[in-house]
Amino acid sequence: MRVHLPLNGPFDIIGDLHGCLDELKILLARLGYMQDGAYYHPNGRTVVFLGDLADRGPHCLASVRTVKSMVDAGSALYVPGNHCNKLARYLIGRKVQVAHGMEKTVEEYKALTARERDNFAALFLDLYNSAPPYMILDKGNLVVVHGGIREEMIGKVNHRIIDFCYYGDATGMTAADGLPLRRDWALNYHGYPLIVYGHTPVPKPKFINNTIDIDQGCCMGGHLTSLRYPELNLVQVKALDVYYESPRFKPELPARLQNKPDWQQGCTS
Repeated sequence: MRVHLPLNGPFDIIGDLHGCLDELKILLARLGYMQDGAYYHPNGRTVVFLGDLADRGPHCLASVRTVKSMVDAGSALYVPGNHCNKLARYLIGRKVQVAHGMEKTVEEYKALTARERDNFAALFLDLYNSAPPYMILDKGNLVVVHGGIREEMIGKVNHRIIDFCYYGDATGMTAADGLPLRRDWALNYHGYPLIVYGHTPVPKPKFINNTIDIDQGCCMGGHLTSLRYPELNLVQVKALDVYYESPRFKPELPARLQNKPDWQQGCTS
């Protein structure tokens, strides 16, 4: 599976979508994208979606279709997340626990006709199965991934690395709130490539070493965030509603970013 892509940008990297299609449309407009069938940028910029397209938000299936149309049109790239992995397993008939927001996707899916369900499953599985677990871009200067990746994993692919990319550094234990316990892999990252990831919702973009977490919990009332690369500017859209509540996440207001490292002082929201 190819993870090195000969693409240098410019990119607009977007964090966990989770069915927040209305917020995505607003964000794409702010980023300068236009729609002619699929969304595209008149200056040739490319969106990079960091996975977790469905679950929790109000427009799960439509969000998947929007991303797929952009990938097919060449205006977007996509790496899967853990919710994508779970949806793929559900669609091929595997037994999965329909919980943690997946109920919304399954509800939408079951409301389709049999033919529509087949068409959606084929569309999503084509998107998912064609995507690498992470991407190395801009001549090795940038790595995009959903859950995270260790320095020694970059450039390699095996089942253990794929699981890490989707689920982060999972401990295998579950907290009292029913959610998995994870280690913060970024604390021990000292690599050269900038790693942009999501998966763990945080109230504001989280800079640790040469990594940035841009999952700001849009589906939980936070923000949908994009990191523009190579400019390293942040553009955010406030959630239009709270679609899903988690005991681990409380959105922060206002959205203005604070305590940015020196190399990120040009970021705007």
